[in-house]
Amino acid sequence: MQAQVKKWGNSQGIRLSKEILKSAGIALNDVLDVTVSNGVITFVKPFRHKTLEERAAEFDGKLMLDGEYDWGVPVGREVW
Repeated sequence: MQAQVKKWGNSQGIRLSKEILKSAGIALNDVLDVTVSNGVITFVKPFRHKTLEERAAEFDGKLMLDGEYDWGVPVGREVW
């Protein structure tokens, strides 16, 4: 695919299709790290840990922290 650099206000910009952004795992308003090396521009989505709220949302807010949890059979010298 080719893209063209266009004037965008006082800057220049390149438009990318939704399909390209989706395949790269990039969403609207995501922040990207930009590097330039030997004439090559690279955009990278930085790793970010999820907040507790984001993690809870994956479980519909039900973390079920009460009660016992089965960790499986003992491994090594631990005593249960």
